[in-house]
Amino acid sequence: MVGPTFGKRCQNFGAGIMSKPVFATQGRYRDAYSHQPLHVLAAMKTAHWQENLQQIRHLRLFQNVAASSLKHLLKEFRACELEAGEILLSPFNRNQFLYLLLEGQLKVYLGSLDNQPVSTLEPGECAGEISFIDNDRPSAYVVANERSLVLRLHRQSLMTLFNESPQLMQNLLELLCERVRQGNRIILDTEQNANVDTLTGLFNRRWLEHVFQRESTRCAFNNQPMSMLMLDVDHFKAYNDQHGHLAGDYALCLVAHTLRNQLRPKDNMTRYGGEEFVILLPELGAAEARNIGERLRQSLEQVGTFYSPVGMLPGVTVSIGLAQMEASDSLEDLIARADAALYQAKQEGRNRLCG
Repeated sequence: MVGPTFGKRCQNFGAGIMSKPVFATQGRYRDAYSHQPLHVLAAMKTAHWQENLQQIRHLRLFQNVAASSLKHLLKEFRACELEAGEILLSPFNRNQFLYLLLEGQLKVYLGSLDNQPVSTLEPGECAGEISFIDNDRPSAYVVANERSLVLRLHRQSLMTLFNESPQLMQNLLELLCERVRQGNRIILDTEQNANVDTLTGLFNRRWLEHVFQRESTRCAFNNQPMSMLMLDVDHFKAYNDQHGHLAGDYALCLVAHTLRNQLRPKDNMTRYGGEEFVILLPELGAAEARNIGERLRQSLEQVGTFYSPVGMLPGVTVSIGLAQMEASDSLEDLIARADAALYQAKQEGRNRLCG
């Protein structure tokens, strides 16, 4: 199926001179060229110049720029009209333009257009400023979410901007700094999402590898013990078969919520996979960890039923394997011993702790 197009209909902003459409194609997006009449950007006609000038002086990029300088600077810009779904920027095409959104809305996508947008650009915001400066490919897709109007500046006009308005360049640098900060926040959010199990809200197996390295090093340095509890929900397949997979998901959330609220801030509970959970207990030896594990097991055993969005559901029990870290243990070594103890708990009838 043919997707949205890469079309941009542009008009010189200062002089009212129309140009041919500029197009680029990549992947499943087709050439947008057509022989239909070019859209006329009535709001940008020279006859309404003073009105337009007052309108755009309030945009962030042009704040505190003298009106005399602004009128001259805007001759370097072209107004471009985008239809909904048109791609303004793509990582597959080198960018030489700075875009300033006047009307409409743009969405920013990382990696693929099939992903959820990471941000939304509203009128007054810029797009392409980083690749505009370094003359490289953009790091993201920028797509018109609705019919939009942008001002476009070619990077060859950069020296003109320097000479005509240091204030405009200061505004551009401030926008660049904001974009870098936003990028850093996106990276942090992405890393957070990569380390968190979306169902239970617990950290996942990837995080366990990271936290084990940190905590095992700290405990070894301080000559302190560390223990691991490995938990498995009893008869979970039968629970799913009888009550449905959605009920099974709520049962896993029950386990996560019930146990996490009884742990110390320094303890680390992760969803290891499926119906298995792992709890790292820094600074605790086997005897103390056994007491904690038994308390956790009993707390779930006491939940006969619980309320969920699908109605009342029966509670679940867990089998637990315990292992204390030895000096030469890797994460795999510690998990193997905890898993062996868990297997023993299952063999002895489940809903118990071994190790």
